[in-house]
Amino acid sequence: MNKKIIGRKSECARLERCMEEDSAQLVIVYGRRRVGKTFLINQFFNGRFDFKITGLYDEPKESQLRAFMIELNSQTGRVNENPADWMDAFQLLKKYLGSLPADEKHVVFFDEFPWLDTAKSDFLPAFEWFWNDWGSTQDNLVFVICGSATSWMVENLDRNKGGLFNRQTCRIYLEPFTLRETEDYLRSRNITWERRDIVECYMIMGGIPFYLSQLDDELDYARNIDNLFFKKRAVLWDEFDHLYKTLFSNSEQHIRVVEALSRKTIGLTKKEILEETKLSANGLFSTVLKNLVSSGFVREYQFYGGKKTKTLYQLADYYTMFYYKFLKDKVGKDEAFWSHGLKSSARYAWSGFTFEQLCKDHIRQIKSGLGISGVMTQESSWFISGDENQDGAQIDMIIDRDDRIINLCEMKFSETEFEIDKEYDRKLMNKVESFRKDTGTRKTLQLTFITTYGVKKNMYSSKVNRQLVLDDLFLS
Repeated sequence: MNKKIIGRKSECARLERCMEEDSAQLVIVYGRRRVGKTFLINQFFNGRFDFKITGLYDEPKESQLRAFMIELNSQTGRVNENPADWMDAFQLLKKYLGSLPADEKHVVFFDEFPWLDTAKSDFLPAFEWFWNDWGSTQDNLVFVICGSATSWMVENLDRNKGGLFNRQTCRIYLEPFTLRETEDYLRSRNITWERRDIVECYMIMGGIPFYLSQLDDELDYARNIDNLFFKKRAVLWDEFDHLYKTLFSNSEQHIRVVEALSRKTIGLTKKEILEETKLSANGLFSTVLKNLVSSGFVREYQFYGGKKTKTLYQLADYYTMFYYKFLKDKVGKDEAFWSHGLKSSARYAWSGFTFEQLCKDHIRQIKSGLGISGVMTQESSWFISGDENQDGAQIDMIIDRDDRIINLCEMKFSETEFEIDKEYDRKLMNKVESFRKDTGTRKTLQLTFITTYGVKKNMYSSKVNRQLVLDDLFLS
C-alpha cells in the first residue's frame, strides 16, 4: 500500500479486489467533504488513470463539457470540438477507451460526480446509457465515481430505481480518521502532541484529513487553533459557508436544522426539530433530515427500547458544533481567543458534551477496551422527565449486550482524575434505579466510566463497575 496513505486499510483492500476481478467494476466512493476521497483514489492508483475528470462546482453544462474535452484531447493527442451534449461526450469516451489494449486494466475516474449533473444537462441518463450499453460489458474496465455531495450520491446511485439500479460493484463510504489514525497522521507530519491535546483537536476538527493538514508543526495545539480559526481571514474562517453550500442544493433548510440542533446538546426528536425550525412536516423536511444523517452531519440515535417518537437527532459534525459554539460572529475579534480561554466555563461545557460525541464515534474502541469486541451490541440513549415526586434522569450512552449485560456509560473529560462527590453519587444511583424501574430490565447493569485519566478512588468510586481512560479510545 502507498506509504502516504494513513489508515484506510479496508478501503485499499477493496480497491485491490476490484483491480483483480475479471469483470467490469463500477466503484462508488462517497463521504463528507474534506475527508480524503480524492487523495485516496489518486494515491491508490498512483495517478495512473486512462481518463480523469473533476466536476466544476456550480458551472453550466457547457463548461463541464469543455473540461471533459480538454482531458479527452490530452489523452488522445487530438483536437476535437466540444460535444453538443453528454450523450455525444460518452460516445467519444467509449470510442477512446475501446481503442486501448484489451489485455490491460483501464481505470476511469470521475471526481465530484454530482457537480457534473447540472440542471437540464441530462448527464445522469447519458451515463446510465454509457454504462449499461457498453461499460458494464468491458471486463478490463474499472470506473471510479467520487462525490462529496453524499445525499446526491445515495439518492441517485445507491437508491437509483432506473438504469443504475444495483449496478455498482463496490461501494466505499469513507469515514473520518479515528483517534488512532489521527495520531498516526499527525506523527507523519512531525506533530507529537500529548493525547489529551489530540483529543481536544479532534473535538474541533473531527478526523478530517484536510483540516488536520493545515496544522503547523512549529506551533502548539492552542496556537494552531487560534491560527486556523480566530485570526482575521484565517484558513478556515469561512469554511462553514463553503461546506454547506457545496454539499446541499437547498442549504438554507439544512443549516436551519443543524443550527437548531446546536442549541440542544442532548439532541432533538423529529417533532422538536420541526418546532424549533418552523419547517413544514413534508417530504422536503424528511429529505433534509435524511441528507444530514447520510452525510454524517447528524446522528440518528435510538432511544432505549426502540421508541421511534423518542429517537434523538444529534449534531455529529465536530466542526459545525465548534462553529456554533465559538466561531459564529466571533471570528477576528480576539486573534488569541483559544489561548486566552483555556479555563473558561464555556470551554469546559463544550468539551464535556463534545467528548460524549467522540465516545459515540469510537464504540468499536470502547468495546475493545471492555473486552466485548465479539459480543453483539446495540447502542442507545434513555431519559425520563422529572416531576414533584421524582427527579429526571438521563443516560447518554447505553451499550445493550447480547450476553445480558448493559453498560450504562458516563463520559467525563477532565484535566485530572474525575472525582465522584456525594451529590454526584446520589445522581448516579438515581439514574441506575430509574432506568431499571422505567425499562423493567432484568439484565445486569454495569456503571461504566469513560474518562480522561480515570476515576479517583474515594468512598463513592467503588460503585463504578468498569472504567476506560483516554488511551483506550486510541486502540486501533
